[in-house]
Amino acid sequence: MAQVDDKTEKDATTHFGYRDVAVEEKARLVHGVFDSVAGKYDLMNDLMSMGVHRLWKRHFIAISNIQPGQRVLDLAGGTGDIAALMSKRVGSHGSVVLSDINEAMLAVGRRRMEDRGIVGNIEYSLANAEKLPFADGEFDAVTIAFGLRNVTDQMAALREMHRVLKPGGRAMILEFSKVELEGLKKIYDTYSFGILPKLGKLVADDEDSYRYLAESIRKHPGQDELADMMVEAGFTNVTYRNLTGGVVAIHSGHHG
Repeated sequence: MAQVDDKTEKDATTHFGYRDVAVEEKARLVHGVFDSVAGKYDLMNDLMSMGVHRLWKRHFIAISNIQPGQRVLDLAGGTGDIAALMSKRVGSHGSVVLSDINEAMLAVGRRRMEDRGIVGNIEYSLANAEKLPFADGEFDAVTIAFGLRNVTDQMAALREMHRVLKPGGRAMILEFSKVELEGLKKIYDTYSFGILPKLGKLVADDEDSYRYLAESIRKHPGQDELADMMVEAGFTNVTYRNLTGGVVAIHSGHHG
């Protein structure tokens, strides 16, 4: 979240990994990261999660209760993994909006969806999660997977997710979180900071982006803090569940 020194907008700062940067600078820096990794985004997720992200995503949608005929929004949709899973659930009478703030990522997502033959119930939107170009109450469900930690103003994004949901609609967040198993923490830190950036350099010739992504996980709010933020944004029935000892968590909240 943004920190404001001396209460002036001029001095507003936030984190970009472990660096403090001007609020207006973070969006540009994050944009550069995803411009760099767009072509290897799926590989990036495989490296960061050792391939387990595919199981996490399937479980995420399996418990979403998304129904045939619904209209759903996937924020920071990347290469379309979540949108593809939701497309199967909403069926031919429903629709999925795959959105991302990054043009390169959205282009990769569109190409991947077309390659999979998923075209009939998918729409695309170049959208900033902090200021969504959708009407109030437009969606039955809103999801964001591994994207919220890269948003500069997370509270603004949460409020926008709440705004575009129909009464009774559900928002779900899948995100790296705080590891709660003591025995796993040291292994996870060694992998994140000692191995992952080197793999990024070897595989994608981009050590800095992978180091940022590891750092961004540590700066993201923990499970209870994010749940509190969702309540502050207007959500009710807010819950979360840990996966893989808290390496990731699924947060859920309802409109109304």
